[in-house]
Amino acid sequence: MSAPLSPLPRARARRRNPWPPVLGVTALAALVGAIAYGNLNKSLEYFVTPTEYQQQRAELQGRAIRIGGLVREAKYDPQTLDLRFVVSDGGASFPVQYRGAVSDLFKDNQGVVVRGQFQGETFHASELVVKHSEEYRVPETQAELKDMLKTAP
Repeated sequence: MSAPLSPLPRARARRRNPWPPVLGVTALAALVGAIAYGNLNKSLEYFVTPTEYQQQRAELQGRAIRIGGLVREAKYDPQTLDLRFVVSDGGASFPVQYRGAVSDLFKDNQGVVVRGQFQGETFHASELVVKHSEEYRVPETQAELKDMLKTAP
């Protein structure tokens, strides 16, 4: 008879190098981060006062920004919906042009935030937000209610 076959030695399990998947995931995360950061930076919209804009003019020129301050010298043509006014923070002032409907709350010395961009020395607004009073008072008597209804626009 023949000699019993001896079992073969167990094959060694091949150990995989962990670096390729780790490097791949790291590269992918870096790529996604770079794309997100680049696009986020382009879509940021800064809020500045006229004085801050004057100081940062070189950085903000040609970018969409929101500028806030008080309304001065408002001129509104309800036929053409053209609005021209000056926005000021007490230190600096800029002329603003806006075309569109205007809230009844819009008036001189009222707080306003406008969104748009500068073209030359004039700010061309695409959106206008008017600050309103935070005070709300409920009429306490019937006479106050009737008086409020008479003065309502």
